[in-house]
Amino acid sequence: MSRAAFEARFADEEACGRHLVERRWPGGFVCPRCKGTKGWRLRAVRPTFQCAGCRKQTSVTAGTVMHRSHLPLRTWFLAVHVVTSHSNGISALQLQAQLGLGSYETAWFLLQRLRRAMVDPERQLLQDLVEVDEAELPYL
Repeated sequence: MSRAAFEARFADEEACGRHLVERRWPGGFVCPRCKGTKGWRLRAVRPTFQCAGCRKQTSVTAGTVMHRSHLPLRTWFLAVHVVTSHSNGISALQLQAQLGLGSYETAWFLLQRLRRAMVDPERQLLQDLVEVDEAELPYL
């Protein structure tokens, strides 16, 4: 995805939150505790739902690399885009500059979480169009 397409699709926090809700619960909210499908959205910075049955509150970022992070969703999304767009990898210092972050530690934290997520054996397989640079495929 080009940077322009990224900016158009994920222009603000609300767009990022909507995307996460649609990806996590494509058929509507499902409680992780009791599997109930009735719930309501709470007024929170991040999309958070409360189950009508067991009253468990679940943030859309719970159990993800963004879990318990105070960084805006837009920063996370932009970091993912920047990290996955660099074919040679990126350093925390470069990420800090690209995102305009105030501290190296924040950039390092983001990068470590993203790197860990990219090698998670339980991760989902790639979907849709996948681009591969500098790869050789044998002719069959």
